[in-house]
Amino acid sequence: MSADSPLERPADAAVAQAAAPAQSARGFFRVLARPRVRRSLISLVVILAGWELLGRYVLTDRLFFVPLSDVAAELMKLAASGELARHVGASFKAIAYGMALAVVVGNAYGIALGASRTLSDYTEVYLNALYATPLVAVAPLLILWFGIGIASKVAVVFLISVFPIVISTASGVRNVDLHFLDVARAFGATPRQVVAKVMVPAALPFVLTGVRLAIGRAIVGVVIGEVFGASAGLGYLIYTSGQTFDVPALFAGVLCLAFAGVALTWALQALERRLVRWKPAPLED
Repeated sequence: MSADSPLERPADAAVAQAAAPAQSARGFFRVLARPRVRRSLISLVVILAGWELLGRYVLTDRLFFVPLSDVAAELMKLAASGELARHVGASFKAIAYGMALAVVVGNAYGIALGASRTLSDYTEVYLNALYATPLVAVAPLLILWFGIGIASKVAVVFLISVFPIVISTASGVRNVDLHFLDVARAFGATPRQVVAKVMVPAALPFVLTGVRLAIGRAIVGVVIGEVFGASAGLGYLIYTSGQTFDVPALFAGVLCLAFAGVALTWALQALERRLVRWKPAPLED
C-alpha cells in the first residue's frame, strides 16, 4: 500500500492531531522563557503577593483596603451574576467606537497637518489650545447634548484620545528623512505619492506610538463619561461602589480596566513588530 493511500491518511491525521497539543505547549513555554515575559511575570507575582499580604496583615480596615483574594471573590460573584459582562460590554463598546473614530480622524488630520504648511498655519494653534483644555470639564456638556447612552461616552473617548494621535502622527510626518523625499521627487513622484509612499510608511512608528498613548486616555475618558452619567459600565461600577463603600467591587472594576490597558498595549506592540520590521529591535537581555 502506498504512502498516499486513503486508508493511511486518517491515521496520519490522528497522529498530527495528537501532536498538536504538545507543539502548542512547547510554543507556550518558549514564550514564557523569553527574558521580557519572564521578568514581567515575576514582577506581577511579587506585586499580587504583596497586595494580598498588605491587605491581610497591614491594612486590615475593609473600608479602605481589601486583600486580593476578596477582590477575586467579588470578580467571580459579578461574573456569575452576569453583572460584570454587562459593565465590561458597555465600557468596551464605547472604547472601541471612540478609539476607531479617533484613529481614523486623528491619523487623517495628523498626516495632512504634517504634510501641509498652510493647514498647519491655519489650525495648529487651535489644536494646541484644545489639547491644553481640561476636557474633563466638557464631559457634562457632552452628556447633556447626547444623553446618558453610548453616544456621550463615545464622544468623550474620542475627544480625549484623538489629540495624542494627531500630534504624534504630525510629528512623524514632519520628521521623515529628507533623503527619502529627495529620492522620491527625483524619480518624479507626485505630492500625493510622496505622502502615501514615503511619509506615511516612514511615520508609522510615530502613528502606532500615538495610538498606544491614546489607549490609556480612552480608558480614562470612558470612566469619566460613566461617572458623570451612565447606567452601566466599569466607571459606573467604580463610582457606585465608592458611594456604597463596596471596596472589593471598586477594586474589581479598577483591575478590569488595568488589565484591558495592558492587553491592548501588548496587542499594539505585537502589531508594531509586524508592521515596522525595519525598526531596530530592543535588546532582550
